[in-house]
Amino acid sequence: MTRKTLTFFTVVVFCFSFGLSLDKSPNVIAIKGAKIIPVVGEDIEQGTILIKDGKIEDIGQNVSIPQDAEVYDAQGLIAYPGMIDSYCYLGLQEISAVSATVDSRETGQFNPQVKAVEALWPDSMHIPITMSNGITTAVVVCTGGLISGQVGMIRLAGWTPEEMVIRNSVAMHIQFPSVPRIRRRESQPQEQTSKQIEELKELLNEVRYYQKRKQAAQKNSNLPLPGFDEKLEFLIPVVNGKLPVLISVYADKDIRAAIQFVKDEKLKAIFFGVTDGWKVAEEIKKSGIPVVFGSLYAMPSEWDNGYDAIYRNPGVLAKAGVKFSFSSQSASLAKDLPYHAAKAAAFGLDKKEALKGVTIYPAQIFGVDDSLGSLEKGKAANIVLADGDILELSTNIKRVFIDGKEMDLSNRYTQLLEKYKKR
Repeated sequence: MTRKTLTFFTVVVFCFSFGLSLDKSPNVIAIKGAKIIPVVGEDIEQGTILIKDGKIEDIGQNVSIPQDAEVYDAQGLIAYPGMIDSYCYLGLQEISAVSATVDSRETGQFNPQVKAVEALWPDSMHIPITMSNGITTAVVVCTGGLISGQVGMIRLAGWTPEEMVIRNSVAMHIQFPSVPRIRRRESQPQEQTSKQIEELKELLNEVRYYQKRKQAAQKNSNLPLPGFDEKLEFLIPVVNGKLPVLISVYADKDIRAAIQFVKDEKLKAIFFGVTDGWKVAEEIKKSGIPVVFGSLYAMPSEWDNGYDAIYRNPGVLAKAGVKFSFSSQSASLAKDLPYHAAKAAAFGLDKKEALKGVTIYPAQIFGVDDSLGSLEKGKAANIVLADGDILELSTNIKRVFIDGKEMDLSNRYTQLLEKYKKR
């Protein structure tokens, strides 16, 4: 080996070792002394959370801490699981009024091949702002058309989209046809809505026929395979019930129609929006379909329902036994997720249920409760340390851990704060 070659390899090894040292994080972390709200099970006073390799190794009051562990003193703080936003545009929208910064809307009626996570921008200003308020996971959606595309789930940490993605697809987003609220010429909108529902049904039947042809050709080599159809391919998991449909639906009459549509097509479904859900709570419960509430910053669909109809809605559905979760339905206001749950709690929803609506319930609804949504042994160490009730505006988030790594809580807001402190 020549001297130049030896020198080159020495430099490479040195640089590699230096890079590892920069990214080095403790293998074992102990968060000690906090009040722990695991969300499932009883609260733990003065407990310890032991983190190893990004997961919760142990949790409780009598946890043995290894000598090589990095210990965080959390006396006086409360430990919560990281919150989950069940419907938002984080990483897909920057300034909603500037079209060049909006990548959440697709053109065309049917776009099942579109994946929201493929448009993800990790450097979005809104991601660190949202994460610093205790949200660690988000369901990101694309909109437009009847079938908008595939809904993804991301962690609010990572340099690249690949690092952020938890699951490429947790649901297929459908914008359910709705009859406009007008008093005159009612028949025309009704006919248009019925036609769109029929188009959806026809497409799903086409998918089933396409799948049967594929299966028949695989069993019998004498039969030709159908021509590859990207749209139909991505809808196969939907008609097989393996991928749920996230159906945006709001008015009570449309919710009834959507329930019947799901039943007829034998789909696994999640409802989003359900503004008038309180009017048909028992029917939703009977259908077994969970719901994701839209923004509670919205106005009532009809003033006759009362100014507080949207705030009361979660409490009514929860009392009926419907599984639910909350969303920000935003990018710039995704940081306000806990306050949507808090509003519902102020208008009749049990406060513990409200907290579950931003933690364990969304994890269950989107099928990730084996690793997210609560503080339990074996789950991802997504932990938020706060100095008070996480649903209250006055509470300060002190530390956030995602997959066992402590996050930097600095963001555009903190930068502006420091800037104007020096003024």
